[in-house]
Amino acid sequence: MSEVYAARRTRLRDRCNAGGSAAALVTRPANVRYLAGAAPKNAVLLLGKREDLLVCVGPPDDRPTQGRPDEALRVHALPGPGGDAAVAAADLATAQGADSLAVEEHHLTVARHRAIGSVAPRLRLADLGGAVEQLRVVKDEEEISCLRIGAEIADQALGELLESILVGRTERHLALELERRLVDHGADGPAFPTSVATGPHAGHRGHRPTDRRVEEGDFLSVCLGAAYRGYRCEIGRTFVIGTSPADWQIELYDLVFAAQRAGREALAPGAAFRDVDRAARQVLDSAGHAERLQPLTGHGVGLEIDEDPQLAPTAMGKLDACVPVTVEPGVHLPGRGGVRIDDTLVVRPEADGGPELLTITTKELLAL
Repeated sequence: MSEVYAARRTRLRDRCNAGGSAAALVTRPANVRYLAGAAPKNAVLLLGKREDLLVCVGPPDDRPTQGRPDEALRVHALPGPGGDAAVAAADLATAQGADSLAVEEHHLTVARHRAIGSVAPRLRLADLGGAVEQLRVVKDEEEISCLRIGAEIADQALGELLESILVGRTERHLALELERRLVDHGADGPAFPTSVATGPHAGHRGHRPTDRRVEEGDFLSVCLGAAYRGYRCEIGRTFVIGTSPADWQIELYDLVFAAQRAGREALAPGAAFRDVDRAARQVLDSAGHAERLQPLTGHGVGLEIDEDPQLAPTAMGKLDACVPVTVEPGVHLPGRGGVRIDDTLVVRPEADGGPELLTITTKELLAL
């Protein structure tokens, strides 16, 4: 992997040099991990004029779930626990002869930005912008493999839960059990807080589990994800508890299923982000649910659960191959219930079989 990290840093350095910066300071943890292999707490990465350094407050954590620093990258540990790695890195950039430094202004606080300017007043500070996030959009096959394994773990955890008795158990209990099962099957942990919504709670987007108990006839809406070697996937499914679905439940489920299928089928290299969103959204719009729809149909995933691209009505840009995204339309009826179907897929060209579905738990409306 050392060559992979070195190649990523080279691509970033080329962008910085083209923008007139001799060095770059990367502070956002996911970006540090992408370029260095690991992101110890409060660590930063300096792309220096003469040498790249992983600047840490104390020795790096060697836990596998935290990643392992690139062996070819020298680690510079601050002598005491009270220092700021970003400020120290700016000082090191000056020592290497840099006269300019590109920083992630969208991540740095104003106070930290001022501290960097104070310790290295001769450095011209420029904005690195989202350069690293842009590099992260297209994944290599090793990254996709991590997402694939994470999806298998999430599928397994969800499948085991569905085989257990659910009536009478609380949303909170089910969410905790799912997260335990993720870890039992090899995940670093949950990719994000697990959502379990039952009955009328399924009518609220973004619901957090409560002590409400599962009842017969409820919609059960579950959204979970696994983190594996830092990479995060997502799956969401909706079921009916203990009895045959009511007509309105079948109608709503079939509608969301059709919208989700339209979004999945629209995924292709060269497809506009907003066209994928439109494919799913117009199915729900035509059924009169325009006012109840979430602001986007899906988003990228990777070292963070919500990355670029954003599949939204006003999003600009087009998909590339090897970009993992979610497709997650839903309709939520307050006080009644709702349906969400959520998959993680990788954009692939038609010649390679089209979009690769990573989350494979059935999307049939099951009565559990």
